[in-house]
Amino acid sequence: MNRDMLVRRLRRAGFNVITASNGQQALEKMASEQPDLVLMDINLPVMDGWTACRNARQDPEIAWIPIIALTAHAMDTHRDAAFEAGCSDYATKPVDFPALLEKIERLRPQ
Repeated sequence: MNRDMLVRRLRRAGFNVITASNGQQALEKMASEQPDLVLMDINLPVMDGWTACRNARQDPEIAWIPIIALTAHAMDTHRDAAFEAGCSDYATKPVDFPALLEKIERLRPQ
């Protein structure tokens, strides 16, 4: 499932979706929009998702925002790296949409 398809499915599920093209832009939008949750692709240009997540965790204004890492890498080392970078959870591509929705519901503020 590509990003556009994921965005459409999330919107159909009732979520307001904001997108970013790279890790730096994601950090800027996290600060300006204060989303309830972030789905962070790890393979991003300009600043990768690992770096963006680490930077978000060091910024008190956005450190509270849950981040779910999205990656095509399913190895345990990548999962461990996601948690070490400060991600709240981890999902592999292709995305299992029902499982992703469960993670979102569990992590987002009520």
